Amino acid sequence: MAEIETEAPPVGEEVHMPEHSLIPLVNAVGVTLAIVGITLSLTVTVIGGVIFIASLVAWIRAVSHEMSELPLDHSSH
Repeated sequence: MAEIETEAPPVGEEVHMPEHSLIPLVNAVGVTLAIVGITLSLTVTVIGGVIFIASLVAWIRAVSHEMSELPLDHSSH
C-alpha cells in the first residue's frame, strides 16, 4: 500500500510576530513616574518624563526597523 502525502502547501503569507521587548514596560514605568511625580515632586516628574520620552523614541525606532524588514509586498490592512 502506497503512502499518501498529507502535507498541504502553505496558504497565504506567514504570520509576523514582533520581537520580544522590554521597551513597553519601561515606557509604562516612565509615564507612571511622571504622573505620580505630579503629586510628589518635580524631580520625580522630570525623571519619569525623561524615561518616557527616551523609551518612546527607542520603541518607535525598533518598530520602524522591524517594519523595514517586512517583505515589500506586505500590505497593512
